[in-house]
Amino acid sequence: MATTTAPGIELREIGRAGHGTRPDEVVLALSPGFAGFFTRTITDIPHAQVVRQILAGIEEQGGQARVIRLHATADLAAVAHTAARLSGSGIGIGVLSRGTSMIHQKDLPRLSSLELFPQSPLMTPEVFRAIGRNAAQYAKGESPQPVPTLNDQMARPRWQAKAALLHLKECELLVKGAPATEVEPVIDDPA
Repeated sequence: MATTTAPGIELREIGRAGHGTRPDEVVLALSPGFAGFFTRTITDIPHAQVVRQILAGIEEQGGQARVIRLHATADLAAVAHTAARLSGSGIGIGVLSRGTSMIHQKDLPRLSSLELFPQSPLMTPEVFRAIGRNAAQYAKGESPQPVPTLNDQMARPRWQAKAALLHLKECELLVKGAPATEVEPVIDDPA
């Protein structure tokens, strides 16, 4: 099994991702280049911090987190929906390398979601932590207030070219037909 590293985090693949059974489980699905080819989001948030914040948010709400990596797609809806379908609670989080994120529920159509965070340049560590908290609350059957997000009309024109390049590069890492793998995240800096 492969291991990928980025500053502050190591993702050790431990086998093919299966269906969870815990009713309080939230699956965090990472895109192919996350904490490997790419090490930071589009605004330079280290991937180690992204994972740390999301897992901390899940833990704060008493949830159980499991992390998987997808190899065959870099489509956010597919990444997040796969996470939800493999989760014991039916709730999953998808995160692309550039930071774009989504909370999904297994019974929803793939292009629907519980919460979508499409503007990756506006993501912050606090938002990632809040995503983890909300996902854990959905897993418990609660209806949390949506995570407040910033909205910047200029973010799209300002960052669109870089986002497109990052997406194209991530798509070059796809492995057609490869199953999702379960990963053990080892985070160096717990701060």
